[in-house]
Amino acid sequence: MVKTLRLLLQFGNMLKKKVGKLERYFDTTPIADVNVKLQLVNSSESSIEVTIPMPKLLLRGEETNADMYAAIDIVVEKLERQIRKHKTKVNRKFRQEGSLKHMFKNDLEPLREEIIEEESLGEEDDLEVVRTKRFNLKPMDAEEAILQMDLLGHNFFVFSDADSGSTNVVYRRRDGKYGLIESEA
Repeated sequence: MVKTLRLLLQFGNMLKKKVGKLERYFDTTPIADVNVKLQLVNSSESSIEVTIPMPKLLLRGEETNADMYAAIDIVVEKLERQIRKHKTKVNRKFRQEGSLKHMFKNDLEPLREEIIEEESLGEEDDLEVVRTKRFNLKPMDAEEAILQMDLLGHNFFVFSDADSGSTNVVYRRRDGKYGLIESEA
């Protein structure tokens, strides 16, 4: 708690300034809370997570780096990239009045990757499913699902919870630990 407060005091003004620059991508300043999590991972690395929940759009960036200033810059770049990507998709899909299209400014220059992507895709939809897998969900607990995931060498594993019968997912986090996603009825 003390370390987090110290990090927030040290980097708070810089964070506010950098994240505040994201406003330039919108016609009107969006009303949204910015959730920031600063953390010392170990003695040589710091981690930052920034989440900006907005109506019909969730922006999230996460970075771990030895230099917190560099981590902040990278996270802001990730958020900018997400905004540009959403703007490109929205402009391509929703051309009618009152859609998300009018949330963004029109004078944004596209990212180089977006230009290449659009040229390679043409008018095709870039949300194409290229592979489908089917399998039976076997009832098991989360620990067994983690063992199965590790056995297969995957980063996630879908399973049926033996107790509740609901479909759940276990996944490997970036920190090497495991996460569990439980579905709600």
